[in-house]
Amino acid sequence: MADTGERRPAGELEESVLAVLWTAGRPQTAAEIRRALDETLARTTVATVLARLTEKGTVGRQDAGRGFAYFPVQDAHGLTAHRMHRVLDQDDDRESVLARFVDQLAPEDERLLRGLLGSGEHP
Repeated sequence: MADTGERRPAGELEESVLAVLWTAGRPQTAAEIRRALDETLARTTVATVLARLTEKGTVGRQDAGRGFAYFPVQDAHGLTAHRMHRVLDQDDDRESVLARFVDQLAPEDERLLRGLLGSGEHP
């Protein structure tokens, strides 16, 4: 995708970088990620996104020659769960938040959640 000067929605580039890391199966350098995205992104843009993801604890990094190779710290499901916890932690009244969350679940999701909580086992 050529750079049209339009700004991406917040988080879209981070999600794209994570998708590359998840599918790669091994740590990737910023240059490898940039090539995999098949876009005309500046090297510094990819490096900035990787630095932010590292600060958030979403990706880790290891030495790779003169730079770093990056790897995802958790899979997509783990990242979603982490985000849910982060949002929950922003409210002082956890009980009300959780109660409203459950109230707003689709019936099938509520059954699934109750089953997970009742069994004590998690996938």
